[in-house]
Amino acid sequence: MASQGRLTRRQWWFAALGAAPVSSDYPLRVGLDRDALRVSAPKIRFLNGPPLRQLRNGATVTFASQLTLSAGTPANVVSRQVDRFVISFDIWEETFAATRLGPPLRSASRLSEAGAEAWCLDFSLAVPPSTDERNPLWLRLDLRGVDGRDGSGVLAEPGLSITRLIEWFSRPAGAQQPRWSAQAGPLTLAGLR
Repeated sequence: MASQGRLTRRQWWFAALGAAPVSSDYPLRVGLDRDALRVSAPKIRFLNGPPLRQLRNGATVTFASQLTLSAGTPANVVSRQVDRFVISFDIWEETFAATRLGPPLRSASRLSEAGAEAWCLDFSLAVPPSTDERNPLWLRLDLRGVDGRDGSGVLAEPGLSITRLIEWFSRPAGAQQPRWSAQAGPLTLAGLR
């Protein structure tokens, strides 16, 4: 983030190269609901810039998310949830609609901009039964805007190919592709109870 109106070196380089910066300064909000982690990213604002312009011009916009849970060390991924969602804008009512395409299919309509962002970034992630309550856990959320050409092989098919989506997230994002990440941890299940 810029301090006192100044750009950091990283922000300056991204601006100079015309690249979309990756934002990782966002915290995740984590709670425990029985055997599932409730995860949200209330600070991420992804409906702005080019995606918002596309929506206001009548197009739909697709985003893909990946939420990972690591135990013991941040590199030891024990659970992963990948998803994609499509957002549209009703130009007459000036409200948003969102559809989560991963099973189960869910949708919401007549949402405000902030409401659509919050709805899309609200996750429930099952905790593996073997997880020790005192074992340190880390969560990471990656969110990317999907360019029709970039995600066509992964996201154009009617079903969600989790393997292809994980491969897609492992590749570097394109220079103009909007992306965000948020993290939480270390935390423990005992500390969340």
